[in-house]
Amino acid sequence: MSSSHPSLSAQHVLRAILALAVGGFSIGTGEFVIMGLLPDVARDLGINIPTAGHLISAYALGVVIGAPVLAVLGARWPWRRLLIALMAAYAVGNFLTAIAPSYGTVWVTRFLAGFPHGTYFGVAALVAARLVAPHRRAQAVAYVMLGLTVATLLGVPIATALGQWLSWQAAFIFVSVIAVLTMALILRFVPFVPANTLASPLRELGALKRKQVWLTLGIGAVGFGGMFSVFSYVKSTLMDLAGLSLSAIPMVLALFGLGMVLGNLLGARYADRHLDRSIQLVLIWASGVLLLFMLTAHHPVLGSLNILLIGTMVALGPALQIRLMDVAGDAQTLAAALNHSAFNLANALGAWLGGLTIAAGWGWTSTAWVGALLALGGLALHTLSLRIKD
Repeated sequence: MSSSHPSLSAQHVLRAILALAVGGFSIGTGEFVIMGLLPDVARDLGINIPTAGHLISAYALGVVIGAPVLAVLGARWPWRRLLIALMAAYAVGNFLTAIAPSYGTVWVTRFLAGFPHGTYFGVAALVAARLVAPHRRAQAVAYVMLGLTVATLLGVPIATALGQWLSWQAAFIFVSVIAVLTMALILRFVPFVPANTLASPLRELGALKRKQVWLTLGIGAVGFGGMFSVFSYVKSTLMDLAGLSLSAIPMVLALFGLGMVLGNLLGARYADRHLDRSIQLVLIWASGVLLLFMLTAHHPVLGSLNILLIGTMVALGPALQIRLMDVAGDAQTLAAALNHSAFNLANALGAWLGGLTIAAGWGWTSTAWVGALLALGGLALHTLSLRIKD
């Protein structure tokens, strides 16, 4: 990977970005592992599965609120110091989840664990983009996001298996340990970037005056929700409809992770060349593969492969991150962090709407058409954004 920083070699840049990606691995594992452990969590806490799904929404809402708050408060912090502090908070939040004694306290700790998520990814993306040439920004962001996608391929299945073998609480201890490791790697490999003396909370809040910022966030919040509508309930759906055994679920989660890795890397390459076109194509693709799940969910092999295809929707992430950098002007930190607020609002929205349709008796596959409608909604917002000037 070529470097735009004159004092750093390409190898040093790669090590710095990979250190940031380990943080993404911790966050991705912590965010997604609960989806594979929902029945275990529900049984242990004495609640039903749709109610346990609200813990997914609690984490997502923590991201939505925490990202702008921490981005504004940390606007004048040196980026490396801010990243280390955010990972420390993430480690503590997941440890508290592991020791929480009741549904109410678990809900609160998931909310708090979500707080540093968006700001970490936003600042990490800014650091990665600054370290490489302008025409490789999306790929640099994708490498940071690679930690999150590899988490779904390796971290989530490992943590899920650990949770089923020991207890679901052990999975969150695992996440905390990785977060502490990330702190050491960032301190060792990420170059020091001094605080921006011109930055201020007021200037960061200036991003909220821009129409294109709001439209880009809307694309992520709505369009990405379809993935979570299906994936939040994938374990119960495939076990009930396709007859998959419990032991096969980690493999399904790994297939989803493989899809995320492929979508992340291939989508970023295309986004560096054709940014808005890549957003359109991903959302059209998403609506198709989500609708397909209505048919494949009854078949163990086809349904599992369909989950891989749904995972490729993550290609939307690097493209929207770069679009926000382009439209945010000098309010980069807040805009970059808000991208992950939008994605986790999508998480909350998708899990909530999917849970509503299931609870209403419309069946497990109802999450597929809910997801397709959300993807098409994101496409409509992107079309609108191309016709409106900021």
